[in-house]
Amino acid sequence: MSKALSKAKGFKKSKSGTYLSMATTAFGAFGVAKQVKKARVEHDTLRLIDAAVSAAAIVTGLALLVRELKRLGDDDVLLG
Repeated sequence: MSKALSKAKGFKKSKSGTYLSMATTAFGAFGVAKQVKKARVEHDTLRLIDAAVSAAAIVTGLALLVRELKRLGDDDVLLG
């Protein structure tokens, strides 16, 4: 396996990869906010519950990524 390919596979466990994952997860909050707005306008309780569960998943995902970021510390794969 080439050196560049092994670095690319390690990107997910790097600080940069973790920040990118956090950004894409946070971007999902826009979709949830849109879903909440639509559910309130239509008075759709089931859709509102779905949006709340999705929001909880986003918060949990971000918390896991922050924990992973703290674990990485100075052991960044792409720097060394």
